[in-house]
Amino acid sequence: MTVSTPAVALDKDAFAIQLRATLDAHLTLNHPIFKELFTPERNWHLLKIISLEGYQITKYFLEYIENLYFRCPLPIHKRRLLFNLFEEETGRFSKTKNHVELMEDFIRAQGISDEERDAWTPSDATKELITYRLDNCKGEHTYHIGAAAVMIASEGQSLETRAGEARHAILGKIYGLSEESTRFFSVHQKEDVAHVAEGIQLVSELCTTPQMQAEALFAIDHTCKLFWNMYESAAQKYYAERPNAALEAQPA
Repeated sequence: MTVSTPAVALDKDAFAIQLRATLDAHLTLNHPIFKELFTPERNWHLLKIISLEGYQITKYFLEYIENLYFRCPLPIHKRRLLFNLFEEETGRFSKTKNHVELMEDFIRAQGISDEERDAWTPSDATKELITYRLDNCKGEHTYHIGAAAVMIASEGQSLETRAGEARHAILGKIYGLSEESTRFFSVHQKEDVAHVAEGIQLVSELCTTPQMQAEALFAIDHTCKLFWNMYESAAQKYYAERPNAALEAQPA
């Protein structure tokens, strides 16, 4: 996506609508690998690859929110980020636990050991997604870009559904995973409705110039593409290890 810089900034409400529309234009659940993952025949190996790549980005999410909280220039949004930070660290509001631990529960439910989980090396695509968000959350003049990338594009991933059904519900049904094992996803799907709305409000208030608005829109578009690239990389790894699966996935 190439975002042109208009001569005049949009008003806050119009810009907020455009932020949401840019997010909604990208659905990573449309990636073909999810068709493979959601077939009635359980594909544990593919689920493992996607889960362990996802764990890599989960480990950094608290650091993103910490930096967004610390650098936030708007008091009301700073308080909201503090609540988000507290929930990520403790799980107190959702009455669960630390969100990284919730993801670890999901991985253990697949029979993956902590040792194997911790030894996993993320793909280059996953590293790029991590670094892009972290650099912009920490940058002196890129706060609005980091906020758009994390609070809108990243938190927005949890809101995607297929045929009206959430990702965790499909996984639980197909793979026989308990509600407790998929708690990471159900908690985020519920909480991130508010987080995305807060992110859109924050970014729409922060971006007061045409250039800032263009940069924020690009950040959402680019972050969603980086998520897509992460799934594409996972697909390539899976098909390299299971060459027959690649042949079977080809249309007749």
